[in-house]
Amino acid sequence: MGLTFCNVHFTKQPQRVVYISGSLMKSLKLSGKKNIRLRLGKDAIPAVVKPIKRAGKHLFLASGVQNAIKVPKSGSVYLRNLQNDEVQLGPLVGVLSDGPSSSGQPFGSRTGFIKQLLRQGSNMCYIFAFMPRDINWQQERVYGYFLTENGKFERKMVPLPDVIYNRLPSRRAETSPAINQLRDRFTRKKIPFFNWSFFNKSDIYRLLEGDSFASQYVPETHSSPEPDLIKDMLERHHFVYYKPSAGSLGHGIYRLTYLPKRGYFARYRRGGKNVLLRFSTFDSLMRQLRSRHGRSLHSYVVQQGIRLIEIDGCPIDFRFHMHKNGSNQWVVVGIGAKKAGRGSVTTHLKNGGSLLTPQQALGRVFGAKSDEVLQRAKQTAIRLAESLEFQHRHLIGEIGFDLGIDQDEDIWMFEANAKPGRSIFRHPSLRAEGKASIEHILEHCLYLSKFRRRDDM
Repeated sequence: MGLTFCNVHFTKQPQRVVYISGSLMKSLKLSGKKNIRLRLGKDAIPAVVKPIKRAGKHLFLASGVQNAIKVPKSGSVYLRNLQNDEVQLGPLVGVLSDGPSSSGQPFGSRTGFIKQLLRQGSNMCYIFAFMPRDINWQQERVYGYFLTENGKFERKMVPLPDVIYNRLPSRRAETSPAINQLRDRFTRKKIPFFNWSFFNKSDIYRLLEGDSFASQYVPETHSSPEPDLIKDMLERHHFVYYKPSAGSLGHGIYRLTYLPKRGYFARYRRGGKNVLLRFSTFDSLMRQLRSRHGRSLHSYVVQQGIRLIEIDGCPIDFRFHMHKNGSNQWVVVGIGAKKAGRGSVTTHLKNGGSLLTPQQALGRVFGAKSDEVLQRAKQTAIRLAESLEFQHRHLIGEIGFDLGIDQDEDIWMFEANAKPGRSIFRHPSLRAEGKASIEHILEHCLYLSKFRRRDDM
């Protein structure tokens, strides 16, 4: 199957005719052909071929063709030569999200990121954003948000896309029957859909348990633990993290500590402030947790605490932002070192943490050995991503790992996120990595939609 890059133009003739320059006819191996099927996304129509004399690779679409398969705009795009004289324009890439549908910020806080994706992607594909309610399943059309040259959203009707990048923002919505049905419909139509859903902590730890390589990097972790198990872990490890299996952004996390002569301590965040409580007995600690969370404690996990490297007495962990690239390989695109705020149970920036580059953080702790430690952490992150993808049932193209390094230089994986936040890319030294992250998303869309040259892979 041939792949070439060409310039698409629109003409006002009402017929279903495509005019193809000689050079493009040759590239697509269409010389002598009178008819083709022209495809965009999941739609295709027959069209008459008329060769024209024009230098370069040009495709002119009569309005009868443009309107029939809803080609969204003119300009440079790929063409794939498929079997049976079928030619595909594209790829047509859909970014799935949701929001309040306000005219200026239709995707809420994600609007800026989606605009970046659309702006950067418009040079290599037809890319649009959409919400679940924008799909007309009867007509197999999507009323999508395209970005104009002046940065405004413009709504256009297009066929179902070749590939979908999932950035639905809500865990609750994502597990609803409507969204489950939506994903199943895309699967039945063989439309690649990544990332499938938010990760659940319990599921991730269970998946990695089955891999002897990956499991050595995961601290001892148990889902829905009974009080006796929590007490046993506190006596063995002296401190543990107790966190909701489906939580994010550090919400609902406790750091529980046991000091034999002083009792039990719970550190957590409430009302925007860090709280530290002391309990004389383990039972009184558990009563406090039950009074705050009730039955929801059944969906918690308990995890061995690790003595992380510190700066100024504050622990440091690392967000590794991983992507599949255009050759379907895992790569580390960006790393942010997160320093916990004083007294904070986590390193989240919203909880008073601060952001450093990994070189700044590791240089202060390991000095001349910092590059060696960082390279080993990168290799570990890639192997962990490969393991998680192998164990997972659905397409993954992006992972955010929260990794820690202890004083012995051992590496630990605390969490994996299928839809990682992008706060690390706000650091002035990580802006180039933020742009590279978007490039990798787009390149992986090209790969999944099969709009990649063999020599690019």
